[in-house]
Amino acid sequence: MVARGEIARFWSLESLHLVSSDGGAESSALADDNGSEEDYSYEDLCRANPRYLQPGGEQLAINELISDGSVVCAEALWDHVTMDEQELGFKAGDVIQVLEASHKDWWWGRSADREAWFPASFVRLRVNQEELAEGSSGTPGEEPAEDAGRGRHKHPESKQQMRTNVIQEIMDTERVYIKHLRDICEGYIRQCRKHTAMFTVAQLATIFGNIEDIYKFQRKFLKDLEKQYNQEEPHLSEIGSCFLEHQEGFAIYSEYCNNHPGACAELAGLMKQGRYRHFFEACRLLQQMIDIAIDGFLLTPVQKICKYPLQLAELLKYTAQEHSDYRNIKAAYEAMKNVACLINERKRKLESIDKIARWQVSIVGWEGQDILERSSELIHSGELTRVTRQGKSQQRTFFLFDHQLVACKKDLLRRDVLYYRGSTDMDAVELVDLEDGRDGARTLGVRNAFKLVSRTGDEAHLFCAKKPEDKARWLQACRDERRRVQEDRAMGMEISENQKKLAMLNAQKAGHGKSKGYGGGCPSAPPLQSLRPVHQRHVTVPASLPQQQVFALAEPKRKPSLFWHTFNKLTPFRK
Repeated sequence: MVARGEIARFWSLESLHLVSSDGGAESSALADDNGSEEDYSYEDLCRANPRYLQPGGEQLAINELISDGSVVCAEALWDHVTMDEQELGFKAGDVIQVLEASHKDWWWGRSADREAWFPASFVRLRVNQEELAEGSSGTPGEEPAEDAGRGRHKHPESKQQMRTNVIQEIMDTERVYIKHLRDICEGYIRQCRKHTAMFTVAQLATIFGNIEDIYKFQRKFLKDLEKQYNQEEPHLSEIGSCFLEHQEGFAIYSEYCNNHPGACAELAGLMKQGRYRHFFEACRLLQQMIDIAIDGFLLTPVQKICKYPLQLAELLKYTAQEHSDYRNIKAAYEAMKNVACLINERKRKLESIDKIARWQVSIVGWEGQDILERSSELIHSGELTRVTRQGKSQQRTFFLFDHQLVACKKDLLRRDVLYYRGSTDMDAVELVDLEDGRDGARTLGVRNAFKLVSRTGDEAHLFCAKKPEDKARWLQACRDERRRVQEDRAMGMEISENQKKLAMLNAQKAGHGKSKGYGGGCPSAPPLQSLRPVHQRHVTVPASLPQQQVFALAEPKRKPSLFWHTFNKLTPFRK
């Protein structure tokens, strides 16, 4: 560990474990032009990177540092939205101070002057843990204005060592990641293909997705990183160009993440049978893989793609503007941030279709195709008055989804019950704003009105809102619907048929009193009543976070709440 002093007041998690005094693990050249990593043995990686390969190693390091009085900070990989007072909510990229990491699934931390539990799998530890508090906001690579003068006088050796630490983490984690991908392809997929009586081609495609394509891509990416890595002086390494050259290739992760919920459900179904559990464990032992279940290995690509922007942000912070790689690192950070945003957007979409399916099941008298056949997101909802051609007014509750507007009628006695009253194809109409006054087609006075006019015929739907601000919200929502449809098409944001069917199946089961999680059969460990921070003995740790639920890009399971059940039933999707 770097000595604490006036010259370099920081410490690094890497310094606890790396054997080399210069902070660099031994690196060997790649064996062939295809980016082979065969020169890296399991033993070599373990000696160089015990924190990444040995289960519990990172957790042990954190507790050692906290006990020593050091401040440990982590950055969120994904959003964590919670209604539980015992849990810490945050957004992707937020900084959390880790106060205790005694439990492997849930850590105790502080964010925005609040302390609570948070899922450990949702964060990435910073490589450089600086003792002096620094502002967590602002553009990466730029120092706060009040500290700018002090930053300019910081000893250059300190910043060089910090940059070395980040470069080293990127290189080390990339090598270990390749090892994990190879183990999946050779240890699991190859063996599964030999046992045709146990696995169909379709099952393997569902479980493993395009991970073999990711493996090939990452080998080439690592090969280019190794070429740019300066072993003698790591802080001089120029790796930004590698990310920029391969940024289009990272798009293959979208397909993998989109496949995840179906993979989780398929795998969970197989793991209910003892022969599959024994088979996957035998594969792991035969390949000499670390003690992590198969779903944990299949989670690594999702975690990896979300870690890249955080690693690059930290690297940019310790890259001087006069450094030859500064511009490339800054551009690479923006590029990888966009990729991670796409992953987060896909996560949000997958959570949304679950809610939409449950909503449709609750509607009385639903007709036609399932709403998920065309839509995957609710954009706006509220009450409007629809005016027919004959001038008749109908009070309805409308739900605007992507591609369609659904009309429902409330029960006169039970206001929480909705009856289906038709839908409008948003792809086939145009929005027309109307001024207050007389509508020519219906010869009647209207206020706060707008139309949806058919592009192909004379049909038009006239709607009136109660207040001008309600009308403004609906007009904006209709514009947002068109914009989101275009963005989804541009990004290739599609939900698979299997995922839609699974969401509807789970919603129908839940509607018959057989509620089941989206992941399907993901077990939840019992609450650990005795495990809590020493300074907060009155707090109970949340239920242990199942690895499969992170794998399915879902939130941790929570205890059912009668209040929220009633709230959701009365006001579905209300924000």
